[in-house]
Amino acid sequence: MRLKSFHAKSMADAMRMVRQTLGDDAIIVATREEEGGGVRVTAAVEEEDLLIAQERARQPVKPAEPEIDVGEVVADALHHHGVPAALAEQLIDAASGLDTDDARLALGSALDSMYTFAPLPDGRTAVKPLVLVGPPGAGKTLIAAKLAARAVFKKRSVGVITTDTVRAGGVDQLAAFTRLMKLKLATVEDPDALAGAYEVHRRTDLVLVDTAGRNPFNDDDMDDLRALLSAGDVEPVLVLPAGLDAMEAADIALAFKALGVRRMLVTRLDMARRLGSLLAIASRARMAFCDASVSSKVAEGLTPLNPLVLARMMIAPGEAAEDKTPQPAPRGQPAAKPAAKTAAKTATKAKAASSPSSRTLP
Repeated sequence: MRLKSFHAKSMADAMRMVRQTLGDDAIIVATREEEGGGVRVTAAVEEEDLLIAQERARQPVKPAEPEIDVGEVVADALHHHGVPAALAEQLIDAASGLDTDDARLALGSALDSMYTFAPLPDGRTAVKPLVLVGPPGAGKTLIAAKLAARAVFKKRSVGVITTDTVRAGGVDQLAAFTRLMKLKLATVEDPDALAGAYEVHRRTDLVLVDTAGRNPFNDDDMDDLRALLSAGDVEPVLVLPAGLDAMEAADIALAFKALGVRRMLVTRLDMARRLGSLLAIASRARMAFCDASVSSKVAEGLTPLNPLVLARMMIAPGEAAEDKTPQPAPRGQPAAKPAAKTAAKTATKAKAASSPSSRTLP
């Protein structure tokens, strides 16, 4: 056993010295007040415990994890995705107000406060027929097949209708999908025939209608689509690909919103690296996010969107924990002091405003 005495100004100081030198296993043998002031503490410890304490003392202290500036990480992500400046500023404000070090959670909370998320039903409950609308090439036929497959997998009855009788191979493509699922495909050419198809499927759990691609800026195209939508009590769902120009996509969405569209389904997320247009569409057209397609394969289905799923798409795991440790100042210059919170927020907003797609939404 090893004995050692410690002199200090106070008992607290003496006990601290005991723990630092002999470790937490030390036993206090005696204490007394010194005539000249202060206290003396005698402590004892086993040799083995002392060796352990000394070994721990020699080990380097682990550096503290660098603090993550959540606002800056969110601003970087919004800048990368080309989110318009005015919209990015609102998201940064909402994200910075959340007390968390998780940037994806902060962005998810901001998205939740500004957007609506309403995934499409799978036929479990009675719903209106879903009519898939959108510009040419958006992927409506593939989405119809994916929605049908999802409902069939859950043992729901499904009716599939197509009005895409003009595009070469349009009917054949959907027919190939429905044959694999042992579903009948109804082909209609006008609103009256479509109303009859709805009547045939009035007891079906889920009715899906694939329409021909329409030019949102062509009055004749939109009038034809409006007539189809008036054939029954239906819900039109906008199908749009990711990666479009933010302002152009928002104009497209507004044209379809005039026909009663309230939900947007996003395709081609596997081929897009910039998602700013999606936020611009939903913000300007006041549309709800529903589902997303991240693969061209029918079997891989759809991903229901919610705020955290979208945030994870916009901020990769490595970026969420990015090291924001300040860089050392050049030799001869004083080290930079930590910026005030207000200044940091201003800087992150400025970064978002420098986005290539930073035009302010009307």
